Amino acid sequence: MNKVFYLSSCGTCKRILTDTNAAAVCELQDIKVSNISAEELDALATKTGSYEALFSKKALKFRSMGLHERTLTETDYRDLMLQEYTFLKRPFIILGGTVFIGNAPKTVEAAKVFLAKLT
Repeated sequence: MNKVFYLSSCGTCKRILTDTNAAAVCELQDIKVSNISAEELDALATKTGSYEALFSKKALKFRSMGLHERTLTETDYRDLMLQEYTFLKRPFIILGGTVFIGNAPKTVEAAKVFLAKLT
């Protein structure tokens, strides 16, 4: 499966989609329109080793909800991401069995190299 979970209103996601040309080989899913399913999130957590790795602590709601003052469990991370798309790191780029999460330059470059091999 080749799929990208992204936010269409996010300039960084748009730039990454353009830079990597992921749309040419991947199904795109705007998480604001259709949030990630529990099954997809569980599969990604299995691949990455934790739900925390998929969770964005930079989301505005993280501080406004006081979550930065709590010790969150894996179940908390999972439940929050399923309830509110803003807690997902983005984009998630899934290329077969390989997953690229977030917008760190190193991650984007690795995805770009991987995608270049597919096209």
